[in-house]
Amino acid sequence: MALIKVSHLNKIYRMGDTAVKALDDISLEIERGEFLAIMGPSGSGKSTLMHVLGLLDMPDSGTYAFEGKTLTFSADKALAGLRSRKLGFIFQQFHLMKRTSALDNVLLPGIYLGSKDQKNHAQKLLGKVGLGDRLSHKSSELSGGQQQRVAIARSLLNSPAVIFADEPSGNLDSKSEEEIMALLCELNAAGITIIMVTHEEELKKLATRVIKMRDGKILSDERNKPINYDPRVKEDPLLGQIENLQRPNFLTMLFVFFGQALKSLLANKVRSFLSMLGILIGVASVIAMLALGAGAKVSIEKQLATLGTNLLSVRPGPDRHMGVSSEAVTATFTVDDGERLKREVSGIASLAPSVSGRVQAVYRERNTNTRVLGTTPEYSSMRAAPAQLGRFFTDQENIDRARVALIGKTIATNLFAGKNPIGETLRLNRINFQIIGVLQERGAGAFGDQDDIIIIPIHTAMYRLLGKTSVDSFDVEVKDRDNMENVSSSILRYFAVKNHITGNPEDSLTVRNYADIQSAVSQTSKIMSLLLAIIALISLVVGGIGIMNIMLVSVTERTREIGIRMAVGARRADILLQFIIEAIFTSFIGGLMGIALGVLASSLIGIFSGWEIIVTTGSVLLATLFSVVVGVIFGYWPALKASRLSAIEAIRFE
Repeated sequence: MALIKVSHLNKIYRMGDTAVKALDDISLEIERGEFLAIMGPSGSGKSTLMHVLGLLDMPDSGTYAFEGKTLTFSADKALAGLRSRKLGFIFQQFHLMKRTSALDNVLLPGIYLGSKDQKNHAQKLLGKVGLGDRLSHKSSELSGGQQQRVAIARSLLNSPAVIFADEPSGNLDSKSEEEIMALLCELNAAGITIIMVTHEEELKKLATRVIKMRDGKILSDERNKPINYDPRVKEDPLLGQIENLQRPNFLTMLFVFFGQALKSLLANKVRSFLSMLGILIGVASVIAMLALGAGAKVSIEKQLATLGTNLLSVRPGPDRHMGVSSEAVTATFTVDDGERLKREVSGIASLAPSVSGRVQAVYRERNTNTRVLGTTPEYSSMRAAPAQLGRFFTDQENIDRARVALIGKTIATNLFAGKNPIGETLRLNRINFQIIGVLQERGAGAFGDQDDIIIIPIHTAMYRLLGKTSVDSFDVEVKDRDNMENVSSSILRYFAVKNHITGNPEDSLTVRNYADIQSAVSQTSKIMSLLLAIIALISLVVGGIGIMNIMLVSVTERTREIGIRMAVGARRADILLQFIIEAIFTSFIGGLMGIALGVLASSLIGIFSGWEIIVTTGSVLLATLFSVVVGVIFGYWPALKASRLSAIEAIRFE
């Protein structure tokens, strides 16, 4: 039974409108153990025939049988399996992997094999071809003859049945040529079938059979000497055998390809960094933007907390619409109205009247213009404004119109410069007040500097300091949030009756629901955070496009490498998976660097701006997930392009 049998092979190359027949009805049988030399002038079709016999190229028509089994050229899986286990290749241009050691070049076919002793076997092969002391040397550090020896050792890793040698001595000096040809003869004597393409007449005497071609046809087929092959020999005395050649499982291949991706990144540092740069910036932007948004949300929530919960704000006068108010009578409020409201309107938990104004606060040689607020002790709990130092004033102090005051953090800093102000005397519009407390810090924000304030009893403010006879507003805390509308309506009716309002009460006073304000501000905060996240994600997408561009360049740059991998047994799916993993790996590493940069940038923004910045675990996980997803999405097209390359076209790529 013939080792290889082909019948009626035809191959046509089209160059524009011109059709060139590279193979013209070729039928051929090759026996096991032959040393076949295919000769002919340039353009005769000899290389095309070898590439078809080696399953690197596909004919337009004809049949191919290997070891008695007819092959289908469209079955990539079966063809790749044969190349990885039965065939070996030696090319005129050596086709070694750049920036890769001799040992790693020999081990390349092992990626697609299942043997566990590949490394030891590869070392032995390099030793047998005279390169045992050059294992770690890169291809650029080897002479032409040494590179061809590495290529021969690579072709032998899978203990092939056939070695295809394309002009194996074409780029070698005479001494190296003799050594390489002697090695091929030794391999043939060990039982390996050699199919060699050459144009050198002196080499045909080494072959057992010589085929001469011209214009895609076989002109002559002569046998020089008998085949030196004994089928009873089970073990190769020169090479040894790799047993149990079974393709690795998917997880093993993933692990191998991750290792290959890391080597590729390290071998092309500049290209790898450029690939990572877009993702790095995108992820850093996501982290920083989300941290900024989260910090802003927390700050707003803290400020909203100062408004209290379930609160209504009652003020005289209508809401202004487009800057114009109605001409209805404005309602007036008194302190006594607060007591009546608590008695007559059900659902009110507590109530605090207030008046306010601007005053000049003086402590010794320091002074500042600030806002003073007169209210009752209920204000502290309703508006989450406890005393951080000292205490709040009492109902009795309010009744007695006591000249006591609580100051905000800003006043304490500006006037007392770190000194404990409790017990000190502060002059407000030339009236002395004793400081009994410092308010809890609230911070500055959309509502202004909430720490630039002084709080005093409302009776003291109205009758001793500001000279007011009516109350500016009431803060009303409702027991049940669901009852806010009912309480609001009851308050409107109360003041409508009290002030003899016959029209719409809302034209004379305003009742604002702080819960609605909180909800609106919170919703706005969420929208702003979402917008920030979208902007950051756009930068991630831009980074992904950068990865795709670099990967496309990488595919072009590594086209020959892809062809070499296919020649030693890689399937199209293997090439696709490898390049996708490289894209994911690049994105993931870029993502990790982006996370570090994003956290650093967020911290610096917080330090220099004074804003509250919060980096959450969710934002880090989101950024990492998106970096991987971007790698998959934008790495797929370059990977697919790489996997669709023809093996022989890729090898020939310049």
